[in-house]
Amino acid sequence: MQLTGKITPDNLMSLEAYTKWRKVHKPEVLAHRKLRSVLLGENLNLQFESETTIRYQIQEMLRIEKVFEEEGIVQEIEAYAPLVPDGSNWKATLLIEYTDINERKRELAKLIGVEDRMFVEVEGHARVYAIADEDLDRENEEKTSAVHFVRFELSQPMRAAVMAGAGVKIGCDHTHYPAHQALGAETLASLAGDLRA
Repeated sequence: MQLTGKITPDNLMSLEAYTKWRKVHKPEVLAHRKLRSVLLGENLNLQFESETTIRYQIQEMLRIEKVFEEEGIVQEIEAYAPLVPDGSNWKATLLIEYTDINERKRELAKLIGVEDRMFVEVEGHARVYAIADEDLDRENEEKTSAVHFVRFELSQPMRAAVMAGAGVKIGCDHTHYPAHQALGAETLASLAGDLRA
């Protein structure tokens, strides 16, 4: 899978080429995704996206749905490509995970607005709160969704601090789910690679 900075129909693999590539490289992509996943408590999982994770997602959707016509390929790109960070931000999929269906229903009702209470705190700088669900609203008056898409926009001084080795904390200050986690060195190094000074 070649990273180009922009996902287009011309730089995706054919279904045949991807199927061969996938047999060899799927474990590396899954390891990359795991490295970029941050668990807050037991139930909030932030999976920070990259060109690698989004290319993989698009290729997987094309493979599963057996899409090979350009119109379908363009639709998949338009659905997922906005999740690739663009140098000034981190973008993530927020998963709210409860295995018990009754507990999930109860907790999703309590966690309305949780996506707006997610934050990144770069050492020496004020917290930056998530810009959530820019594509569509994912909650109603009764409950929030179990999946949200969030973007953390970092100022130039914050990006420079991260690239210079500043610590970063990821957190949530929702009334019903206060949690935070310092990023480990490997995860932080991977996320720093998404930024431009």
